[in-house]
Amino acid sequence: MIEERYELAVERIREMKEEETMDPLFADYFHRMADFVMMIDEVRTELADGSFFKKDMEALAGENRRLYEDILPEAYGTSYANPSYAVQVFGKEYGQILSFLYTELRGCIAYVFEQRTEYLDILYELLIAVYNQFEEEERPPAARLLDCIYWFASDYCDVFVADRIQEQIDPEASFAADIIMGSRPDDLRYLYRFGEYISENELRTARHLNELSEEVICKMADVYTEGYRMGFVNTGKDLSKKGVVEIRYVLGFERVIKRAVENFAGMGLRPVICRTPVNVWTKRQHLKTGYYGAIANKQYEYDHRNDQALFLDKKFVERKLEVVRTTYEHHKEMAGKFAGPACIEMFGEEPFSPEQKEEVIRLTKKQEELQLKLQSRQSEIMNQYIRGDERSFTIIAYPVPEIGERYEEIFDEIIRINTLDAKVWEKVQQALIDALDQGEYVHILGGNGNRTDLKVQIHKLQNPEKETAFENCVADVNIPVGEVFTSPVLEGTNGVLHVSKVYLNELQYRDLAITFSNGMIADYHCGNFERELENKEYIHDNILHKHATLPLGEFAIGTNTTAYVAAKKYGIEEKMPILIAEKMGPHFAVGDTCYSWSEDVRVYNPDGKEIVAKDNSVSILRKEDVSKAYYQCHTDITVPYEELAKIAVVTEAGEEIVLLADGRFVLPGTEILNEAFE
Repeated sequence: MIEERYELAVERIREMKEEETMDPLFADYFHRMADFVMMIDEVRTELADGSFFKKDMEALAGENRRLYEDILPEAYGTSYANPSYAVQVFGKEYGQILSFLYTELRGCIAYVFEQRTEYLDILYELLIAVYNQFEEEERPPAARLLDCIYWFASDYCDVFVADRIQEQIDPEASFAADIIMGSRPDDLRYLYRFGEYISENELRTARHLNELSEEVICKMADVYTEGYRMGFVNTGKDLSKKGVVEIRYVLGFERVIKRAVENFAGMGLRPVICRTPVNVWTKRQHLKTGYYGAIANKQYEYDHRNDQALFLDKKFVERKLEVVRTTYEHHKEMAGKFAGPACIEMFGEEPFSPEQKEEVIRLTKKQEELQLKLQSRQSEIMNQYIRGDERSFTIIAYPVPEIGERYEEIFDEIIRINTLDAKVWEKVQQALIDALDQGEYVHILGGNGNRTDLKVQIHKLQNPEKETAFENCVADVNIPVGEVFTSPVLEGTNGVLHVSKVYLNELQYRDLAITFSNGMIADYHCGNFERELENKEYIHDNILHKHATLPLGEFAIGTNTTAYVAAKKYGIEEKMPILIAEKMGPHFAVGDTCYSWSEDVRVYNPDGKEIVAKDNSVSILRKEDVSKAYYQCHTDITVPYEELAKIAVVTEAGEEIVLLADGRFVLPGTEILNEAFE
């Protein structure tokens, strides 16, 4: 039946290329859509008969580029995937709808490689349905087209959403795992089997890893998987109850992933490795949650981050939540075995500051509220079946070749940074914690043009002999070492956080300033755009994630001066990922605390003291109404050492204990951290 549907759909779309029965204004659009479907059909045939992967590297690279060339920066200006161009050609109503349809059809690239014929059927039939509207009437009402989109989204929610949940927890869904475990270092053609866009970054990463010794590869995999294991040990969670680990990474790292899979198997864990979402039901804006290749065009991804606004309403939210609930219930035993994600991130691409376009689809205020409700309820449902107090994670990052001419040297330096001796940092950080635990608040003051002037209120200890407010974080879930962090008391936390330049979730911010009043964001600004309204919208969408405000969920002091000096040496400060950048100075996370969904798990520092600062006045609402306690976001913002005048602990008696002055550690017991500067 699925094959028959497919053949009928392809035949109908093939006819679209020959027909001249509609308004010429729209004919080119549907001809291009038909060409795209015919190209996907050709790939499907070659995959089925095995001829696709008999091609040499040059031919495969050509095929790969052909699949993605329409959205590459050099072609995007006249692509119907570009909302600006589509709106210019068709007007706003038609342009936004047709650009959405064009974008959604591009998911067929992933589906054809995964041999998801049913998905192809669904999307082809949507294209035909919209095409038929234009055949029946020269300019069909936009409302009728939106109806078509709405019922498509609603009707197939139980297919795409349910499948996505299952593939995140079911190791039997092994498309990517099979490719990885069967890959050979001497034949990089395997990279084209995923259906992802492959750039020089992925190819050169794979080549560089193939040049490393087996000892180095093992070292890289071991620190990654051991960090994951220690995340369970350090929080007292039972890993033996689990059976599945989700591996997220960027293509090119297969040699390390193969070794990591073997390590995880030794812990009793099987891998799930699923692609980052490519459809409107499961994407979360432009963010990546899964494996992926090169991002063909970041502006394209950013332009379509809110496409679900075409159909998002209360009825759809209820429909999706019911699918999520039913799916988890159906797979509850499997979900209970899920241990959490283990992520390898890449960094080093040119910082991206997107163009803010008037033509893109936007959520209304009401839809923003619905979206936040949807995210909150989804998170609640997931935590019923994959409990936060039973799961963990780990993250590690490496550079891409685009980082510069000294890529190999930088890569080796990052390996060294990721494998620093945690015991050295544990002792130094304990000295910081001993001072911090004496404080009523911490005063952070910027220097060298930085306008930070912020007082962060610290949790009061009832039993200082057995309790601490700060976690001594070395290298488990967040690699590399090191930082000390706490969940601040919101009341009394006031002032301005400022940073001249920072890169968050693949987006660049210039002259970012956030004002806190009693721990909540009261105002914000950046200098990315000429119009203040655009700056506000940029921060509201991508740091506040459309919330009216967020709490200061974490305050930390990063202690990895080795990483800081390396970044300065190679001139890659602004390209460092937040995972490493947060260890290169004090950082402040807006959103949920580091302990969200697992506040009741008792956690201890190496010195035996229990960490008691895990809640704030927002997260504690979980005991009354969980929907008011969490924001489903946590964004770290770091002030670099050279922009610091002072970090000081202020006690109840008004005594000041200075930890850092003019970007250097001055607290006795921490002087060793300054050696890297020398």
